[in-house]
Amino acid sequence: MTERLPPGDPAELYLRISYTDSLSGTPHGDTLERWDVAVLHARGDFAVGSMVFYKVHLDRGVHAAHAMEDESEDLAEIASVILDAETGYFTDDVSDALDYVGSALLVMDRVTLDEAWRGFGLGAVLTIEVIHRLMPGCRAVACSPGVSDISGERLRDRAEWDRITERIARGWERLGFRLHKDNVYLLSPVSLVLEEQRDALRARRAELDLAWKARPTGG
Repeated sequence: MTERLPPGDPAELYLRISYTDSLSGTPHGDTLERWDVAVLHARGDFAVGSMVFYKVHLDRGVHAAHAMEDESEDLAEIASVILDAETGYFTDDVSDALDYVGSALLVMDRVTLDEAWRGFGLGAVLTIEVIHRLMPGCRAVACSPGVSDISGERLRDRAEWDRITERIARGWERLGFRLHKDNVYLLSPVSLVLEEQRDALRARRAELDLAWKARPTGG
């Protein structure tokens, strides 16, 4: 049986990582940065996915938990688990679990690929590269695994929803994320698993590139 392959050459995927600064000079803007990531294919320069990350500076601007609450319900839920409600800094149990390599928090808010590009491990391949580029200065990377694309009919079934959410969580665990509490996962930027998985995922992408180039092209 022919191996299922992506609809385009995975070697031609690239990322456009952008941060829009409104220059408003507000304390909220000093605390919370939204980073948008477009997953693009060089052949035709079309988008095949997107990601949203937030870098939260706990030591400047406004109370970090309040800034996250103002931004979205998803960020508010993460803040309620890992940030102290009074100080806006990491709770004691989070601090005890992490090496001190920075003061900021990086939140992986959303990762989405077009359906035709799913099932090849490319989400993890691309996400780990974004994390490496945005994590300098951060003490932790956080996420709350869930389904971002709810358009499919099959996700109307609760059991199927839970199964896919569980699969997403297992995928992030392979990158080094560990469950902290209440579906909030944490990753240390100095995790050896993170570095090992980056190498492994790059090798997986290289294998996929070779398989795509060797595919039968005859009619």
